[in-house]
Amino acid sequence: MRVMTCHYLVSGRVQGVGYRYFTAREARALGLDGWVRNLPDGRVEVVARGEVGAVEALLGRLWQGPPISKVADIEIGPWDGPLEGGFAIQRTPW
Repeated sequence: MRVMTCHYLVSGRVQGVGYRYFTAREARALGLDGWVRNLPDGRVEVVARGEVGAVEALLGRLWQGPPISKVADIEIGPWDGPLEGGFAIQRTPW
C-alpha cells in the first residue's frame, strides 16, 4: 500500500456552510488521518494522509463540498509536518 500526505487550501464559499464537518466525515469514511480548520482569511485548510487512492478520492469530494458551499479553487501541496491518527476538526488559528 502506497501512502501519501497532501495539504489543501480551499477557497470560495467554504466557511459557515458546514464544510469542515463535511470534510471530516468524508475523510473518516475514506480511512484517512489528518485535520481540517478554518483560516482567518476565509479559506479552509486540510491535511490528509492515507492510501493514495483514498487521498485522491478526498480531493474530488473537497471540490464537491456540502450543498450550499461553492469551491472556487484548491491549492495542493505536500505536507511534512506531524500528524496524529484519526481525522480532527481543529480550531481556527486567530
